Amino acid sequence: MFSNILLAYILTSTQPLWVQQWSWATFVKKAQQSQRWLPFTIAVFLVSVPVFFQAPLVRIWPMLSLIMTGGWLGVSLYLLRTKETELWGDLLFGFSWTWLTGSIYWGWLRWEPLLHLPVESIGVPFAVWCLWRGWGKVGNWFYLGSLFGTAVTDGYFYIAGLIPSWRQLMQVDPSMAMPIFQNAIALAGTPWGISWAVVLAMTLFGVGVFPLQSPEPQWWVFGGAVLSTILVDSLFLVAACFA
Repeated sequence: MFSNILLAYILTSTQPLWVQQWSWATFVKKAQQSQRWLPFTIAVFLVSVPVFFQAPLVRIWPMLSLIMTGGWLGVSLYLLRTKETELWGDLLFGFSWTWLTGSIYWGWLRWEPLLHLPVESIGVPFAVWCLWRGWGKVGNWFYLGSLFGTAVTDGYFYIAGLIPSWRQLMQVDPSMAMPIFQNAIALAGTPWGISWAVVLAMTLFGVGVFPLQSPEPQWWVFGGAVLSTILVDSLFLVAACFA
């Protein structure tokens, strides 16, 4: 039926055929691009959610945040049941890993920076196993992309000497945090801190942009998760400067 309508339009249209072909090709190209950019955008959003929503929640009600992992997982499994929503269920499955690990660390272990990356990485064996089996490519690559961004950010904290400030911020009353913030900003503003910030930001940019050459949604999700690290870290830096 659709092919008959399209054929009738071509035969009765006064536009040249090459214009119609160009318009149709443009439409298809834009549709394909939107199918890539939407997962990318959602991935960026999902990386930002734990930072701006989960962080304050987990400090007050860590157990509630942990229990919510089951809710995310349930919605994910429901969306995975149909072809139309399979991609979003897959992506939400990977997000469930980031939510779970974030709840565990920021809820009970945030006072020790050395445990941050190991806790955030507890889902890696499962993610690698799933990818080896060819299952959950979108969600698992989202989780790994988010984890890569976390690893780079933590690496900067170690290189710039910000780990002591991290420990102090997690232990003092919020009203006494300003001097610690100022000291951390001073360390980050040294030539050493700025140089490494530029190097690591370029690393994140390169790792995030390179996968976007592929049409596969899992690579766009991975790229979005990595690139969003630059955005989130920049927002934190701006907030710290104006605090």
